[in-house]
Amino acid sequence: MHIDPQTLFFNLYRSSEEKDVEKLLRHYSLLDSPSNWDYYGGTDSNFSVVENQQSGPVPALIEKVTNGIDAILMRRCIENGIDPRSPQAPRSIMEAVEIFFPDYKNWDIVPNRRRQAGDLQILADGPRLNTSLVVYDNGEGQLPEAFEDTFLSLLRSNKNEIHFVHGQYNMGGTGAVAFCGDLRYQLIGSKRFDDPAASFGFTLIRKHPLTPEEEQRKKSTWYEYLTIDGQIPSFPITELDLGLYGRSFTTGTVLKLYSYDLPSGARSVISRDLNQSINEFLFAPALPLFTIDTPERYPDDRNLQRELYGLKRRLEEDDSKYVETHFSEEGRGREFGNFKVTCYIFRTRVEGRSAQETRDTIRREFFKNNMSVLFSVNGQVHGHYTSEFITRTLKLPLLKNHLLIHVDCTAMNTEFRRELFMASRDRLKEGKESRRLRTALGELLSKGRLQEIHKKRKASITVESTNADDLLRNFARTLSFDNDLAKLFRNTLELEDRRNGQKKKKKPQRRKSETDDTNDFNPKRFPTVFKINSTAKNEDGIPMVKIPRGGERNINFSTDVEDQYFDRSSEPGELQIGLLGPGPTVVPGGDAPGLPRKIEEILDVVKSSPINGRIRVLVKPTDEVMVGDAIKMKASLSNPGGDLEEIFYVKITQPEKKKQPNKKKEEELDNQLGLPKMRLVSRNVEKGEMTWDQLEESGISMDHDKVVFPFVDGNVLETIYINLDSSVLLSHHSKLKGQEAIETANKRYISAVYYHTLFLYSISKNMRFGIVKQENGGDYQAPIELNEYLADLFQNHYAQFLINFDTQELIAALED
Repeated sequence: MHIDPQTLFFNLYRSSEEKDVEKLLRHYSLLDSPSNWDYYGGTDSNFSVVENQQSGPVPALIEKVTNGIDAILMRRCIENGIDPRSPQAPRSIMEAVEIFFPDYKNWDIVPNRRRQAGDLQILADGPRLNTSLVVYDNGEGQLPEAFEDTFLSLLRSNKNEIHFVHGQYNMGGTGAVAFCGDLRYQLIGSKRFDDPAASFGFTLIRKHPLTPEEEQRKKSTWYEYLTIDGQIPSFPITELDLGLYGRSFTTGTVLKLYSYDLPSGARSVISRDLNQSINEFLFAPALPLFTIDTPERYPDDRNLQRELYGLKRRLEEDDSKYVETHFSEEGRGREFGNFKVTCYIFRTRVEGRSAQETRDTIRREFFKNNMSVLFSVNGQVHGHYTSEFITRTLKLPLLKNHLLIHVDCTAMNTEFRRELFMASRDRLKEGKESRRLRTALGELLSKGRLQEIHKKRKASITVESTNADDLLRNFARTLSFDNDLAKLFRNTLELEDRRNGQKKKKKPQRRKSETDDTNDFNPKRFPTVFKINSTAKNEDGIPMVKIPRGGERNINFSTDVEDQYFDRSSEPGELQIGLLGPGPTVVPGGDAPGLPRKIEEILDVVKSSPINGRIRVLVKPTDEVMVGDAIKMKASLSNPGGDLEEIFYVKITQPEKKKQPNKKKEEELDNQLGLPKMRLVSRNVEKGEMTWDQLEESGISMDHDKVVFPFVDGNVLETIYINLDSSVLLSHHSKLKGQEAIETANKRYISAVYYHTLFLYSISKNMRFGIVKQENGGDYQAPIELNEYLADLFQNHYAQFLINFDTQELIAALED
């Protein structure tokens, strides 16, 4: 049968699902024709490379998007007369954007952003529940004869010498094929931009269907691509109508992924739901793009074309109704290199919605893929942590659903970063580098501003209670605690010493922190004040900060600039810390050689964004420095009218002695009865001390289905919140007659829930049990915090058993 390439292409392109493609190939007698299919990558051993890429369909699709970004940047580079592999080419993606798109800052304006987004589009096709995707880029494109060395190659270093693109391994683009239905059909079409005489070439990729004979001989199948008469099929074009938004196809590349296995959260309107998922994985893309659905699929949706420019822009919009504040910590050290950590704190209530409704909206809008800590390189997320990092490592449970952390790894040391991420660029390696980074990130964020925010939210649910505390004391007096049992609870709240009646001393009133509201601070857009806060000075009157060897110190600077100065998208500033002088930096008269000239060789430095007129710089000496060294340094705060500078010394002192544990105090603590607080919660304030909504505003969920929530602060079970309006208790009330019976039932319910929660938590914690829960049909076991497990346990019939179980009736039945 004679095959017209142009007709074949359009028939393939207009096929909505993989079954349509298979039917079409059978019509052309191409389905079972070995002479028309060649090995993808030139080998029949390509199955493992293609299938072992990204672990999910959205990260795999991201590779197609970043390939499109690379192609557009390559085209602009060539159009500017620059060889992409030459020393004159940009050395980073951001530099390429600044050179080739000088008006890129105007992309924050919607019309400008939409114009640029037309060069990179994702379009939906096919039925709603079996969506196919089209990915288009107006990039460099390829000649038909170059397909085998570009689109159809594997493990070649096509982009390894080009510094301003994402691609490196020449395999990431194959990852999406593994999610193209059961038959793995993917259409590729392209035309080179700089050759007017070039034809439009295309091919079809599939997973080879093994014949019965091949199944006997082969352990696995392979991937292959379509040829006609041994060549990539092609035909001349001026332009093609491919249903792109706002344009015809002239040059560039178009892909079609048939029956793409989108996750459930992205299967509906892709211009909304898939858009949100891509935003998370492309935290700060170099170029904006479009996600486009069709009126045939969703006739009632009025916004079928939405531009996309990364989660960072959504989070940092000036009119954001969800983000309460954000701040950054920028580090520089010998082990990691340069990195920047940005924390986004979400509001607990917006636009008159309840706290529960607000939390659900935030999770849907910004945490669609359950990623709470994002690690990115060049704006593309390469790995993540779930919220367990916030609860387990940072120990900030009230921020679990209201905190997103972004770690920019672009400027990290190359070797460290290479060992940090898998080659698929979608997950972290489980190696020593990732463990060290997790520990360092935990240490960095466990101090300072996040702690202050958590304390503030915790204070809003800390209420004085006489009734609940009296009830708790009465319960406690009825129990006999020997020393071993008391030790089980010693890390919780100490109510009183059972042996001598001594009461817990009140904590001194907290000093006003740097995050407290200040009425006299009037921030400016650019700084006019910059001064180090240090009273110690050397003999020349220069400020000096003493840091013990092996320790660390915070150096604080006063300023009058606004809090978002380092992080805002328009006219951001920066703080630079450097060493001074070409000669030795030791104290004159010293007998040691001069210190190295790179700051990261001698000091690890973390710079925090301003807050209420203060900038904190954490300085930690490396092992290269010695006691007695005095390091002269300069801090420069940028300003359009001229940088503001401060000169100071860092003096290395003797290491601090480690505090020895006080055995006497530990013994005293062992003799104290430690019990967590009891707080009674209800839908309305008439019954309990707190309402559900008050708890929700601090991040603790409570409704009719919930019975209890054990609140853990750090490693301490601090408070047990008991719901007086749980459906379990209300249902039990309906069976009782008289107020006295209801009050008795309430006391029994409260005591049973409290003590069962306490014992289950304490025993499980001391036995170091880890709780996991199967998700995604059992494919993934997610770690679950012990307090959340107990809340779920009581919610699922356990409380109903406790309130209805009668020991005396059981004993009587056994006696009979």
